[in-house]
Amino acid sequence: MLGFVKAYIKSMRLYYAFITGIAGWLGIAYYEFTAKQHFEASGNEGFLYKKVIILALLFLSWGINQIFNDFLGIKEDRINAPQRPMVTGELHPKKAVMTSLVLLAASFVIIYLFLEPAAIIPALLGVLLNIVYEYAKGCSILGNLVFGLMIMMCTVVGYLASGPLIKPYASPTGISLLILVCASNGLMTFYTFFKDYKGDMAVKKKTLVVKYGIEKARYIALGAAVIPSVLCIGAFLGGFIETRANNTFVFLMVLTLFLQLWTGFLYFRYPSGEKTYYSLSTNFRACACGQAALIALFNAQLGMMLFIITYILVGFLFNLHSNSKA
Repeated sequence: MLGFVKAYIKSMRLYYAFITGIAGWLGIAYYEFTAKQHFEASGNEGFLYKKVIILALLFLSWGINQIFNDFLGIKEDRINAPQRPMVTGELHPKKAVMTSLVLLAASFVIIYLFLEPAAIIPALLGVLLNIVYEYAKGCSILGNLVFGLMIMMCTVVGYLASGPLIKPYASPTGISLLILVCASNGLMTFYTFFKDYKGDMAVKKKTLVVKYGIEKARYIALGAAVIPSVLCIGAFLGGFIETRANNTFVFLMVLTLFLQLWTGFLYFRYPSGEKTYYSLSTNFRACACGQAALIALFNAQLGMMLFIITYILVGFLFNLHSNSKA
């Protein structure tokens, strides 16, 4: 049993937890910000209790769902990551999938009993999109879009699970935030395709990197790095984000832009080989820290704190998984 638990936790790849966790925290922060205009929702013990539950579910959601990805993508993993627990047999595939199904069911029960039932819908959509992603990944840019939508569901869950619905249900600011989360995560997963190039090509999954080849894809990697920042600036200039940009937010977004540009450069410089894998650390930081920067729009101190913590812990947790074949 202990061996199974260790292999399961290893397969969760906890450095990814900040991708779903911070995306969900953005939904919570936006809910707190908008709720102040309607009723007391922040600063009380009841909401703090809810927030802890929501964040625990969202930070663990990546790892629980990652088991399904490993199960469905085991063919290419035999080439890309032959030392992953499910490939080596260290983690029994069917038992791992059953464990994740039980944990997911428990999560839905917790949402229904202790949070807001409405949040079950985006949570279920996130699980379904995770399964669809494994197939959409082989259909060029569709895989990136599906992945972005999947992580976007975490933001929706964070918002809906925080309390009673607030009218209007959809605002230009809220929709803009979801688009930015979708775009940054779609870009993040594009960079991960570089390390999987050989395995994806072998099983005929036409990711963008497979479709255009390494040489063309590295130029796409360089040019696409600015997409989230351009969309963010466009949202502000177009008046779609109605919240005023504070100094902390601007500072963090400048740092995020640097991380995004550095990520693009790393994959342009090292589109294949051992360094391609280690560039993932910067890639994950750029994505998760960018989401923390958006939180600073609604809570400058929290956004700054999460940006720093995310940058440090993503790197720390990633270094615990230094084996590029696992």
